[in-house]
Amino acid sequence: MMSTDMMSAIRPALLLAASLLALPAYVHAQDSTARTELKRTDLTGAPGMEVINSIVEIKPGEESAKHFHHGVESAYVLQGTMIQAPGKEATMLETGTPILNLRDVPHGGFKVVGNKSLKLFTVHVVDKDKPLYDYVK
Repeated sequence: MMSTDMMSAIRPALLLAASLLALPAYVHAQDSTARTELKRTDLTGAPGMEVINSIVEIKPGEESAKHFHHGVESAYVLQGTMIQAPGKEATMLETGTPILNLRDVPHGGFKVVGNKSLKLFTVHVVDKDKPLYDYVK
């Protein structure tokens, strides 16, 4: 049995370790706050690549900043709404719309102007050693 002094010395290290284990290993500084990751795995037969499934929800009044990925993004609109790019007319992004964004091609850069959130199911096939999102100024 451990002494009280030994437990007192070990307790802070155990609390730190537990808190670090509670954080997902895939959190990146460049990630989107609108994204909830569902699953991540290595891409079989392609060293250095991974596949990431997520749900993205952009609420009314929020923006999708212009960005690109180091790989391919495929998305499916689960809940459509009106969106508007700067200097453009608002347009409806319909439920059921498929989306495909190619490697390193900027996309996004719109605001949700409809009265409900835009919800997407996304699949990214991307480089493991790079952030999922790189933002364009």
